[in-house]
Amino acid sequence: MLIEERLKELKDKINEKVPRGINVTQVEFEGPELVIYTDDPKKFADEADLIRVLARDLRKRIVVRPTKLEEPERAADQIRSVVTENAGITDIFFDIDTGEVVIEAEKPGVVIGKNGATLREITRHIGWTPKVVRTPPIESNTVKQIRQYLRSVKEERKELMRTIGRRIHRDQTSKDQWVRVTTLGCCREVGRAAFLLTTPESRILIDCGEKPDNSNNIPYLYVPEISPLSQLDAVVLTHAHLDHCALVPLLFKYGFEGPVYCTPPTRDLAAMLQLDYLDVIHKEDKKVPYSSNEVKTFIKHSIPINYGNVTDIAPDIKLTFHNAGHILGSAIAHFHVGDGLYNIAFTGDLHYGRSRLFNPATSQFPRLEALFMESTYGGSQDNQPPRAEAEEKLYETVTEVISRGGKAIIPAFSVGRSQEVMLALEEGMRKEKIPKVKIFLDGMIREATAIHTTYPEYLNSDLRNLIFKEGMNPFLAEFFTPVDSSEMRTKVITGEPCVIITTSGMLNGGPVMEYLMNLAADERNALIFVGYQADGTLGRRIQKGWREVPIGSRESIVINLEIVTVDGFSGHSDRRQLMNYIHHIQPKPEKIFTIHGDENKTIDLASSIYKRNHIETHSPMNLETYRMV
Repeated sequence: MLIEERLKELKDKINEKVPRGINVTQVEFEGPELVIYTDDPKKFADEADLIRVLARDLRKRIVVRPTKLEEPERAADQIRSVVTENAGITDIFFDIDTGEVVIEAEKPGVVIGKNGATLREITRHIGWTPKVVRTPPIESNTVKQIRQYLRSVKEERKELMRTIGRRIHRDQTSKDQWVRVTTLGCCREVGRAAFLLTTPESRILIDCGEKPDNSNNIPYLYVPEISPLSQLDAVVLTHAHLDHCALVPLLFKYGFEGPVYCTPPTRDLAAMLQLDYLDVIHKEDKKVPYSSNEVKTFIKHSIPINYGNVTDIAPDIKLTFHNAGHILGSAIAHFHVGDGLYNIAFTGDLHYGRSRLFNPATSQFPRLEALFMESTYGGSQDNQPPRAEAEEKLYETVTEVISRGGKAIIPAFSVGRSQEVMLALEEGMRKEKIPKVKIFLDGMIREATAIHTTYPEYLNSDLRNLIFKEGMNPFLAEFFTPVDSSEMRTKVITGEPCVIITTSGMLNGGPVMEYLMNLAADERNALIFVGYQADGTLGRRIQKGWREVPIGSRESIVINLEIVTVDGFSGHSDRRQLMNYIHHIQPKPEKIFTIHGDENKTIDLASSIYKRNHIETHSPMNLETYRMV
């Protein structure tokens, strides 16, 4: 059936169900959604169950939009004329994909009005559906720039969403039924995550990351299974760390034209880190794999999906994201293939324990036949101490370093680990467990923290309540000081005893190198590792005990400062948590594949899961293809 015929059939079915007096002017596929255009959006809204009934009967995600929307500039003026000044409106963002206008305000209740009266007045004036959120405590330049860019390409994006929508909802042509997964990276190694999920109808790429050891290894993107890239239906991004997201823009450079599905915070964090990644490579005079234009293309092609929303991404595949507990917006990608044919999930990076930032990873699914799970700390000896014990060790180390007049350098990923350490140090200073000194934040840490406060719904309830109800934002503590210039970095290096949280987490570039070059010779200082150090990285060499490390072809750094590893802060599950996750997962999968870990760890974890749970397990190698059904 042609798409036009299918849309006409859907429109007829919708007209049969909507009450008399509601005029449906057009029905169109836009991205994964079926969009109903109407002259009567308010009447639609008054029919509380209508959209839910239509979604159930048509088995589509339904969005209702007015046939005519006020131009954003005029609509913004009208919103400000309706809402009183004391609401403290700080930003107005028009989302062309959803027909929503997001109004950020210091006092959301004033924008809503008594019993929603002000919101209804806004809707009556502009047609857009208003959504009110509290102004983030820390403004994010990344979020602001992404919103401005999406506004500037709204017409291109609308056309793109229609093209994608028609491709998703095309007719299925094959009578065969099978599901295969090809491993393109991240097997028996950490980094360059990439997996290809294929059926007779569809090809989906899960993640596309770089190798963190500076070896320039990229996933096997040239193999026949994935070539040409233009035939990919979609890319699904589990989270924003560079070993999972760095090379997504490269796909657009070489012919990919489809959508990238991820959570909203993942889109923003990934764009921030990709641009920083290009900047670091450029400063090191290495070959830049793509340009900022490809990062913009990634943003334009991204389709954000919140946790729990079942979404069509191909004719025979539905995607649902679930919390992975690893970093802001990190997701377990669950795929439902065919009409109940097969269910498969990719954990991305996983943390099955409550942290200061997030709830534990989801372990309950409607159906699950196969699971690809990370194994970073999957070895039999990889049991980390409880978080409270790790924090006590951090407090003791920092106190000792400060007391002898030194500086504590903490290399950390700008996303996730930095915020966990910030929250621990803030509480330590507030409760006088450590001396009150300046904590300097260098690299993208401050901006990443701002993005965390932009998406409070992705944080755990304790932290949300602390920030928004109790009015005590630990991220805004007076001793946190961003380093925003090379001159300021020099002052930090030559200044008083302090704590420095800086990128990159594995010492493979970034401002941490300048601190190391200037502070490594002084034995009063300390380098405190709070995260995983991959094989081949400078961080792993120093952690192993190297007292002189090369940087570049002719220079080296003599290591005299104290080296301390504080386990327990990781955003990855340790061996005990991974086994516990499999124990609690429901339903039990028929097959488990252990990935994203050193060879001995993935093999060890696979063997242990099999022995304890009697589930078929594999520790795959790169470039293998497995038939699931």
